[in-house]
Amino acid sequence: MSETTVELSIGQVAERTGMSVHALRLYEREGLLAAPVRRDSGGRRVYTENDVTWLLNCTKFRASGMPLATIRHFAELVRRGPGTEPERLELLRAHQEQVIAKIAELNDCLGVITHKVRVYEQHVAEGTADGLWQGRSS
Repeated sequence: MSETTVELSIGQVAERTGMSVHALRLYEREGLLAAPVRRDSGGRRVYTENDVTWLLNCTKFRASGMPLATIRHFAELVRRGPGTEPERLELLRAHQEQVIAKIAELNDCLGVITHKVRVYEQHVAEGTADGLWQGRSS
């Protein structure tokens, strides 16, 4: 490795990504990384800044509902290299559409909850909350 490349231990990567050491090993085992994890002469995993960036993206993908199988497919495309960019773009666009739809659904849910909060606040303030949900539409 070049002098300018920072080598990180699995513990350092866990700390920087918020992932557990167990989760990092799982990601490696399941083929979810964009590049193979290098090992040092003692057999310990050695990560790079690129690995950290990739893992941080993966945590966002997961938090947004992307299945592990989709992340695996994306990682496979990245490992295949040039020529797979259109397929990667399509995969990301499809997930983007799913996230936008989920946000719209959550906004609709939030609207209902916000309305219910207002109704309850009003009834609690007026002392009329005892009859909520008992034959009234509230």
